[in-house]
Amino acid sequence: MTVTPAKLTPERAPGDRLSDDLGWGLAVVFRAYVKAADAVTDGIPGGHRGYQVLAAAARDEPGSQAALAGRLGIDRTVLTYLLDDLEAADLVARQPDPADRRSRRVVATEHGRVILADREARFTRAEQHLLAALAPADQVTFRALLRTLATHANAQDPVATACDAITDLTARASV
Repeated sequence: MTVTPAKLTPERAPGDRLSDDLGWGLAVVFRAYVKAADAVTDGIPGGHRGYQVLAAAARDEPGSQAALAGRLGIDRTVLTYLLDDLEAADLVARQPDPADRRSRRVVATEHGRVILADREARFTRAEQHLLAALAPADQVTFRALLRTLATHANAQDPVATACDAITDLTARASV
């Protein structure tokens, strides 16, 4: 994808640096996504996080609560309460793991699968609306680039990375 900055922001006023700020752009898109996600996940215990648990329980090989917590980045104690709520809503069930009777597997119920299919369709429409400013090919490229950035950022210790960046900037400024 080769797009010139002028094509991306033809209405940019001279001296408008905010529109080129990564943080500002990410924040605007993130707020729009969260607003849509909140509307789509309304009624699911735990909102977007509950949706992610339901999706993992429906799509993935049934895994233990501990594995699910690690994969989704949810504290195990918080996940226990969230699973209680999802189970009370008949969206997921905890079943004994045949390989380890001390462990419980999290699986989607039939009702949970129906709710998930509906919410996935809603998410698709919301994402299409959010990405409508991009041509279809650019949407595919954007998602691929975002996936690469997210994987890279997720593999790093964010505090150490931020501290290293500040140290580097400070060192360059004093030279």
